[in-house]
Amino acid sequence: MSEHPIEGLMKSTMNSLKEMVDVNTIIGDPVQSPDGLVIIPVSKICFGFASGGTEFNKVKNTKDNMASDEKLPFGGGSGAGVSVQPVGFIVVGNSQINLLTVDEGNTALSS
Repeated sequence: MSEHPIEGLMKSTMNSLKEMVDVNTIIGDPVQSPDGLVIIPVSKICFGFASGGTEFNKVKNTKDNMASDEKLPFGGGSGAGVSVQPVGFIVVGNSQINLLTVDEGNTALSS
């Protein structure tokens, strides 16, 4: 049985999402400051996708008269959206580990 066109749309959408978002997007790469602290950014990611399609009947006849393996014209589309929002920073140093969160009201850091 051959692959249905909607499967190709879904694979393409999911591959695009995998390219945009990975674990390093959520917990970022550590950065060493000049005073020896290690700062690790933390983010929140939201994403969604939709995909859909339809087959168009070439001839006006009932489904009973069509062969089950007959290919019909297909139309479809897909889309995705991603939102990355900073949550805070993990600060490691001086024998301590602190989480500095981002205040959503004014984007100031708070501990």
